[in-house]
Amino acid sequence: MKTVTVNIVTPDGPVYDSEVTMVIAKTTSGEIGVLAGHIPMVAPLTIGAVKLKKADGTFELAAISGGFIEVRPEKISILAPSAEVASSIDVARAKEALSRAEGRLQKKQDDVDFQRAELALKRALNRINVQEGNI
Repeated sequence: MKTVTVNIVTPDGPVYDSEVTMVIAKTTSGEIGVLAGHIPMVAPLTIGAVKLKKADGTFELAAISGGFIEVRPEKISILAPSAEVASSIDVARAKEALSRAEGRLQKKQDDVDFQRAELALKRALNRINVQEGNI
């Protein structure tokens, strides 16, 4: 099966660079699957997991916090504010972030930015689910 080069890049630098046979990502309009030779496109991404199918049939997972996917026939680039491959996620840190976000959401005070707390909650849950493979 044909392969395509995938790069996941954040402002801090590259996170992933490898050959895969398929990329599955969550866009703002739904989930997409992209194979080598796909027509060029750009789509906005949501907080979620990116599934990367290797030539041997196994999957690698990466947690991303939004961004964009740019597809070209020979290369797929994912530009995200933050991203981590499953093997590098610190679950204890993610669970602490989840606990903090839940605490903020439970407060009934005016000084709590609920939208920001909800996004923090989604990012923490995504990181935990990706690391545990619950996708």
